[in-house]
Amino acid sequence: MSDADQTTIDPTRTPLATKNKVLETGALLAQNFAPVNAVCAHLNAFHVYSSDPHRCVEANHYCSHISEDVRQCLIYDTPQPNARLIGVEYMISPKLYATLDTSERKRWHSHVTEVKSGMLIMPGPAGVPNAGWEVAETKEMEEVIGLYGKTYHFWQVDRGDKLPLGEPELMGSFTSEEQMPKGLLKERDERYGISSEQKKEKRGYIEEPEVQS
Repeated sequence: MSDADQTTIDPTRTPLATKNKVLETGALLAQNFAPVNAVCAHLNAFHVYSSDPHRCVEANHYCSHISEDVRQCLIYDTPQPNARLIGVEYMISPKLYATLDTSERKRWHSHVTEVKSGMLIMPGPAGVPNAGWEVAETKEMEEVIGLYGKTYHFWQVDRGDKLPLGEPELMGSFTSEEQMPKGLLKERDERYGISSEQKKEKRGYIEEPEVQS
């Protein structure tokens, strides 16, 4: 299966009216979408609720660089045109993380386990062989493994919310492979036609940075 098989389905939604479709087309032709057009990577992983470590949700990150030390990612529930924007994540370098005080650091998480386990992936374009794309993906992982992320989700789609309700939720990352949702990971891998275990093996050479507390 490809990522085209993953769709956001909500029976309460009203189909987009023709006039709005026309407005969208006109905006694409006339307006400047520079911030969105700066997106340079699509990453897929699972985020854990800091308030409830037993809950997690699949997250599709669309990331851009503000600088060499800061990235920002829009997070959607699927990679489809009708996907719901469910959160945001900021990623910073170890240099910037070192400037944060102890209380602020508690809101940030490491990406070491996500990268080394093979759980964090960069889905390849349709028609591109996995073997070739994996070279580029692995190079990206060499960079991401050292970054720290601060993530908030606004829409709890995993519990079936039809709208973004309540307060934003601080999200974290898995700190061991034993914590990972094996069933969800298997379904995700099958959908994208990849193997997290194989990615884990290929990333074995990537050195683990010391995680700052």
